[in-house]
Amino acid sequence: MWLLGYPEAALADADQALKDAREIGQAATLMHALNHTTMFVHIPCGSYRAAKAALQEVIALADEKGALFWNVVGTMNEACVLSLTGKAQDAIQMFTSGIGAYRSTGATIWRPLHLSHLARAYAELGQFDDAWSCICEAMTTLKTTKEKWLEAEAYRMAGEIARLAPEHDAAKAEAYFERALAVARAQQAKSWELRAAMSMARLWRDQGKRDEARDLLAPVYGWFTEGFDTLDLKEAKALLEQLTS
Repeated sequence: MWLLGYPEAALADADQALKDAREIGQAATLMHALNHTTMFVHIPCGSYRAAKAALQEVIALADEKGALFWNVVGTMNEACVLSLTGKAQDAIQMFTSGIGAYRSTGATIWRPLHLSHLARAYAELGQFDDAWSCICEAMTTLKTTKEKWLEAEAYRMAGEIARLAPEHDAAKAEAYFERALAVARAQQAKSWELRAAMSMARLWRDQGKRDEARDLLAPVYGWFTEGFDTLDLKEAKALLEQLTS
């Protein structure tokens, strides 16, 4: 539901899923519910405290049950939270220490997500060669595993790296943002579209194209009917106010 542009509905579904999982009383079901509500609801909505609490519960339960896969996934997703909350160095350390264990499970699912967040952390620290390496691997993995739900966000992250890198390749950034917008629109993933529109709007704002930036972002933001207390919608509103002032 979050991907489709309904954050409040997604949060309500997450609460119900966790309630049902706890009532069922099976550890595997609860770890699955905790992880998925974190990945697809709490983290995207910017509810990082709830995400961290859920992931710590996943890891503790996985330790208790000897569930290596869920332990590693919980740890990698906790690193995603660190990358989003200004703890880039800690995120990199957690990602790199967990990669070996993750590969030992034989899993490939969510690898593009983890690589995208690792790329974000490297970029935040100014380590752009490492950031490019990670995001390129993420996009290659997307093509081979067909894990298409993250495709728009991976392209957007590549554009952000191009925008923020010292060489500041605006044309490259714009091309990635255009690709992210096209993928999000084709998938009807309104939340990814909003993020891509914000990234493009910031690029155009910095180029002095404020009217174009506003005209791109305003209709995407205007489509939403709920979730205005979530992080992305707050940032979109603030950006629009800046572009119209």
